[in-house]
Amino acid sequence: MIPLAEKIRPQSIDDMVGQEHLIGQNKPLRRIIEKGQIPNMIFYGVSGTGKTTLANIIAKKSSMQIYHINATTSSLSDIKEVISQSDTLLGCNGILLYIDEIQYFNKKQQQSLLEYIENGKITLIASTTENPYFAIFNAILSRCTVFEFKQITPKEVEKSLVRAIDFLEKDMCTKILYTSDVLEYISKNCGGDVRKSLNALEMCVLSGEIYPDRVEVTLDIAKEFTQKSSMRYDKDGDNHYDILSAFQKSIRGSDVNASLHYLARLIEAKDIQSICRRLLVTASEDVGLAYPLAICIVKSCVDSALQLGFPEARIPLAQAVILLATSPKSNACETAIDLALKDVQSQNCGDIPRNLQNCHLDSDEVQLKGQNYLYPHDYPNHYVEQQYMPDNLVGKVYYSFGNTKFERSAKTYWDNIINN
Repeated sequence: MIPLAEKIRPQSIDDMVGQEHLIGQNKPLRRIIEKGQIPNMIFYGVSGTGKTTLANIIAKKSSMQIYHINATTSSLSDIKEVISQSDTLLGCNGILLYIDEIQYFNKKQQQSLLEYIENGKITLIASTTENPYFAIFNAILSRCTVFEFKQITPKEVEKSLVRAIDFLEKDMCTKILYTSDVLEYISKNCGGDVRKSLNALEMCVLSGEIYPDRVEVTLDIAKEFTQKSSMRYDKDGDNHYDILSAFQKSIRGSDVNASLHYLARLIEAKDIQSICRRLLVTASEDVGLAYPLAICIVKSCVDSALQLGFPEARIPLAQAVILLATSPKSNACETAIDLALKDVQSQNCGDIPRNLQNCHLDSDEVQLKGQNYLYPHDYPNHYVEQQYMPDNLVGKVYYSFGNTKFERSAKTYWDNIINN
């Protein structure tokens, strides 16, 4: 049985939904396609956004012979087989090689394409769901133009569903009755994936209430057959890191509601390890000395969550997120240690001052005998001025007191001691 998504795959740009930034009127990719001079391209974006459909439309528009291979199941011999067709009648108008999920090809497989891309024997269109600047080797990237496909909005998905219903009514020779909330529910719960939404619609129609002159699709049927896929998540993919990035940035930005939203996504994906790790680093990186106790509380919440497991773990994790998002913020700790590391990594810092070295016997050539270390606890306020930095770094400042309540209090304390 041919899936509905394949039966009604768009045959022209105007039939496609979404990607207006690429194929809308007078947009760059549309102009390229209409001129018929197709360059080597990489289509980057999540699944179900029209990458394969557009490649087929391009091949048809340009009269090139298209070959479609999937990098997850193909080998070097499959590439060579396609290339061998370039000198046959099938390749007289040029060959368009569409490689799906090219990131799964190793370096040797990708580099085997270079010669034929450069001499024009093949035109490459490769698709990937991963960031091409990390997943594809530079030699291929430098010869291709990257186009990013954005996720399809629910409203755009609805347009595809309406078109599909028109097709099904003609194909089944019957009327399909539905309410607007059916299409709205399917479009919102298929994660912007047109293919999934069409598959869900097909199942709804096939299982709908059948009458002599119509098929009725209710909201209950839509809820039953629509896949729970409104959230995209892949622990090895870009979306994983996008969610984690948004999670920490929302906490850093003190937006407690956005922080809880991204926490909910991570909880739904059952990714407790990533949540805990990100909470622990945020406690020091973004709250730090503004509220030093935050890391202790977060560590307790994390330990509780790991011991409880889901679903109960969501509660201490939410407690930690709300605490961090609503706490005052300071990145003074991170800034200070990064400045210190920069000096250590980039220059000769010099020897440790003699007064700080471990006690050991002075050799004959040492002119200044003895360690001469001043023990701070022997002095008022447990403080005495002496050199701690290596000679090359004397006067260097890494940490500057922030404007948070705790740091202002600490600065006042040390100002009083040092100046008295």
